[in-house]
Amino acid sequence: MRIGIIGSGEMGSLLASKFVALGHTVSITNSRGPQSMRQLAENIGVQPTTIEEVTKNRDVIVIAIPQKSILDLPRNIFNNLSKDIAIIDTGNYYPNLRDGILSGLDQSGIDSLWVQEMLGVTIVKAFNSILATSIKDVEELRDRNDRIALPVSGDNMGAKKTTFKLVQELGFDYLDIGNIHKSWKQQPGSTIYCKDVNLVTMKKKVEEMGDDWYQMQNIVLSKRSRDEKLMKADYTAYLETLKS
Repeated sequence: MRIGIIGSGEMGSLLASKFVALGHTVSITNSRGPQSMRQLAENIGVQPTTIEEVTKNRDVIVIAIPQKSILDLPRNIFNNLSKDIAIIDTGNYYPNLRDGILSGLDQSGIDSLWVQEMLGVTIVKAFNSILATSIKDVEELRDRNDRIALPVSGDNMGAKKTTFKLVQELGFDYLDIGNIHKSWKQQPGSTIYCKDVNLVTMKKKVEEMGDDWYQMQNIVLSKRSRDEKLMKADYTAYLETLKS
């Protein structure tokens, strides 16, 4: 597949490297321009490009930037895209730790629903609910019967099927969470966020959360707030909580 990645940070670069190793053609961009990614291109075999070019003639577009940076993306780069393209959002909203308050997002509380509304395109939420280290070490888990499951949500089933394929190629199982309104089940504060669990366990945890966001909103967002405080104070201790 022809994959364009917006963001060359830890997650964007890691996914780019993995996709290249799987035989996909990958272009990548960041806010600093192609020249800043020369070394990355040499190291992993990606094509550095501009933000205007990264969405052109792609089968998949991956948005791997902080939530606050969504507002800085040129809206025209998503114009006239085929409805079959999978636009994957890997981001998470951390208002107290990194992003500041994004008023529209604070109102709905659903991270990728806000991204979808801001960009005016249909989004698939995936690769947000796993640490980069777990993706990096996936080869060790690829042949296990209890492989890690990754949640995927979105309104476009065709785009989700493309995403399912990528998830499986990387060595994970996938769980279809449902439409983008249900993507709260995989965002920070949820019971499956960054939990390296198998498909059976993930299904159980998702079922236990139910479908009523208004009932769960305070629970999920309060947990995210507590996690932000712990991450800021002691990130190692936060990582330990993900194992329970």
